[in-house]
Formats: sequence, C-alpha cells, structure tokens
Amino acid sequence: MIYFFKFFKESQLYQIVALLLLLLVLVMGAVPGYLKGHWQWQQPPAVVSLKKLKQIHHMGLTLPGWQTTEQREEPIGGYKWSYQEIEKNNSPIKAILLLLPQNGPKDQPQVEWTEINSWAQWDKSQFRSTEFTVKQAPASSNSEVKVEAAFFRATTKQKTFAVLQWYAWQNGGNTSPLPWFVADQVAKWHQKRAPWVAVTILIPMEPFGQVEKTWQDAQSLGKTVQSALMSTFL
Repeated sequence: MIYFFKFFKESQLYQIVALLLLLLVLVMGAVPGYLKGHWQWQQPPAVVSLKKLKQIHHMGLTLPGWQTTEQREEPIGGYKWSYQEIEKNNSPIKAILLLLPQNGPKDQPQVEWTEINSWAQWDKSQFRSTEFTVKQAPASSNSEVKVEAAFFRATTKQKTFAVLQWYAWQNGGNTSPLPWFVADQVAKWHQKRAPWVAVTILIPMEPFGQVEKTWQDAQSLGKTVQSALMSTFL
C-alpha cells in the first residue's frame, strides 16, 4: 500500500508541475490584456507568417538534399494537407511528407493525429517517444531547438511505414499540443504568436519489420523538415 501511494505521487508530480506552469503562463498572458480593457483570446495578435504558411498547401516544402516527385493538396478529416512524395538525392530512400499549417489566428493543433489514423487506416505498433535537436539559424549559432516526436511502425493492407509525427514551431516541436499552447501564451504576452505546422513523415520499410532499423533515416529527415520550416515559414 505504501508503494502504491509513493508511485501515485511520483507519477502525478510531472502533471501537477505542468499544470501549475500553464496556469502561471495564462495569468501572465491575461493580466496585460485585462489592464488594457480587452482579452487576448478574443483579439489574439496577428500571425505574421500566416500568408506564407498557407502557401504550403500548394507548394509543399523544399528540402535540401531531397527532390519532390509529386505534391498535391490532400483532404484529410476536415482539412487540406500538403501531400508530398520525396526522394533523397543519390539514394534509394523515399518518403511521404504530410504537412498541415496553421490556417488562422485562432487555429490550434488538436485532432490531427486521429484524422491521419482514420485516413491511412493503419495499425500502429512499436511505438515510442523520441527526440532530436536542430540548430537555429544562423548556422554559426550554438543555440539548438529540441523536438519531441512520436515514432512508430504503421501497417496497412498494402504497405508498412516508419512514421514520425510532431507539431513544429519556431522554438521547438512536440507531439502534444500542450507545449505549443504554453509557447503561444508566452508569445502573446509579447504581442507575438507561435505559428505551427503539423508534420507526419512516412518512410516505406520492409513488411512487419523492426522500425528501429529506419531510425537514422527518420531522424535525419525529421531534422531537415524542422530546419526548413523554421527558416522558411515559422
């Protein structure tokens, strides 16, 4: 019984700390607007890069070291994603890149992964959380951005994929919308925003194989995508 209560307390500690930090950010973000006589969630600051973000639907994403063989808008759920088939230069590696950019100042990341699952009709296995880092521009900067993503094997009736998913923003990335929400509240406090893009990478792999064998390729492509988004759209 003592062990149970100890385990319960430890498992809940992170959630309690996260909620307290979120409450603090909300208060810090709301007070300036309250003193000025308006609420920021009613009149959020403009997303400066919104016009550029919307171009992703039609243009996709240019990736150094990769060629795009097909790009189109793909209806998934209630949104239109950028569907992009890419090939690595001088390599047999191919991938599918799905991107859903923020579409309006009140648009928030929320149900995108569920919609992808319904669209792809795949079975997920070998799931794990993972992370990688990307250097911020300029290249001489020592500052790095950490991305926490979901990595798993997805099996359909025809193919098997290694899948990497996360929400990307200028100063980070995460598979959960909560860290973005905190970053956006902090940005609002400075009359800015944290625009986001939902990212799903699919790399074909051997049927029912071990997804870890593709990790190096997935990580490398993930870094390239995050870096390209930060330098071009976010």
